[in-house]
Amino acid sequence: MQNKTDLSEFDFHTAENTKKKSPVYINILLFIATFFTTTLAGVAWSNQDPYQLENFTTGITYSVLIMLVISAHEFGHYFAARIHKVNVTLPYYIPFPFLFLNPFGTMGALIKMKSGTQTRNSLFDIGIAGPIAGWIASLIILIIGFSTLPPIDYLYNIHPEYRDWGISTKGLTFGYNLIFFLFEKITHFFSPGAFIPPMNEIYHYPFLVVGWFGLLVTALNMMPVGQLDGGHISYAMFGDKHKILARLVFLMLVLFGVLGFVELLFPDLRIGSINWLVWAVLIFFVIKIEHPPLIGDFSGKLDSRRIFLGWFSFIILISSFCPIPITDL
Repeated sequence: MQNKTDLSEFDFHTAENTKKKSPVYINILLFIATFFTTTLAGVAWSNQDPYQLENFTTGITYSVLIMLVISAHEFGHYFAARIHKVNVTLPYYIPFPFLFLNPFGTMGALIKMKSGTQTRNSLFDIGIAGPIAGWIASLIILIIGFSTLPPIDYLYNIHPEYRDWGISTKGLTFGYNLIFFLFEKITHFFSPGAFIPPMNEIYHYPFLVVGWFGLLVTALNMMPVGQLDGGHISYAMFGDKHKILARLVFLMLVLFGVLGFVELLFPDLRIGSINWLVWAVLIFFVIKIEHPPLIGDFSGKLDSRRIFLGWFSFIILISSFCPIPITDL
């Protein structure tokens, strides 16, 4: 799906039937530009001025990691498409230099289909390959991040005031998903003395923030609606019956969004996020709730291996979903 507001998708429905090759230099220039803007974001996450040239190198670790997650996702799609002899472009990375609007430094990437005819198997394989590849990359990054956590002095060097006043729990705060929560508990169990930063400070830790971000992006893409990756998977698995699941997920997003208003009345009670209403509006008007009909032969059924992977993708969605992604306490 091709989704200009999210991290990577195909547009199977409106794909062009053409053999014209896109100039590769555009992909290269966008990659370089995105590497630059994500490095600026990495500098900002380290609590330094991103517009001072001498600080540039401090953002490279973050930039390399987030580009790795995005690339894993995109090339998962790309290689699956090539295996099925579906003509696709190389990834178009999307730089985003306006850090006050998007502190991650990128809007992800997308690849474009150049052939519109699909089979049930190719739709499923191409749809699922990207998010699974990105999810695995995110897990590996989190494993490295939690197993190499620096001592508390690392945070004190960034916030010297914490030595005297204690570590603050205010400010931009990332929400928990099930996987991140389990990683914290496992780290506490095997390394009881390890310092694990609070969720309002993980952006100073490149492996943690990128791993968290990768899981969030995976959850967004795995939602079984429209032409998101999860929508392709659901459509390939259930055919027209996917509409029931798509509508249910959409209503759940609206519910999570409405519950975000509870915080306005009861500041200490957070059970949802208004941000999900924005995502729901985007789905309704741009991504669409239901998957459009596709050109191709969909009379066959998925084999047991693909069915297993399809159900596993729903587990990935649930375990990576973050009810309250980001708050500013």
